[in-house]
Amino acid sequence: MKTLIAALAVLLFVSTAFASSDSPFIVAHKKVSLTRLKSGAERVSVTIDVYNQGSGTAYDVSLTDDSWTPEIFNLVSGSTSKTWERLDAGSVVSHSIVLESGVKGVFQGAPAIIKFRVPTKAALQEAYSTPILPLDILAERTPEKKFEWAKRLLARYGSQVSVVSIVGLFVYLVASPSKSSAAKASKKRR
Repeated sequence: MKTLIAALAVLLFVSTAFASSDSPFIVAHKKVSLTRLKSGAERVSVTIDVYNQGSGTAYDVSLTDDSWTPEIFNLVSGSTSKTWERLDAGSVVSHSIVLESGVKGVFQGAPAIIKFRVPTKAALQEAYSTPILPLDILAERTPEKKFEWAKRLLARYGSQVSVVSIVGLFVYLVASPSKSSAAKASKKRR
């Protein structure tokens, strides 16, 4: 966790240093989610967001994510590569793919590679996405107990709920007329 925070701090520092010059600065974030299917396979949804944090436009932007080996993963939708003609300063593009795997085990994916052209430089520039955590495909997961989420909410917000309940009860008691005073009022009218 400390290394992630340190890496983000360095990334922020470097991004502000590069953002001051008139060139693109590409940052890419790779996200993965797992969904168990009834067929016994696991669906892997991958989204890669590519940000241009610099002050210049990146041209001929290409994204390649070849870390999904065909022996383990079947491509359901999308492709492992994508190109964009340009990525303007401050803009974001996303690319998603969906894979399926029936192979049980831990998988460590590599970062996606983003290549782009800067008008002031002849060579293609290269950036990498954030790496993903190891994926435990088809792992035995213990089912969450029925009221586990209620216990967590009660533990987290229990004191606030009790204070609001007490204040609400007090307001109700003060604002609502009592039955004895209503009965006395009706006797006085007769």
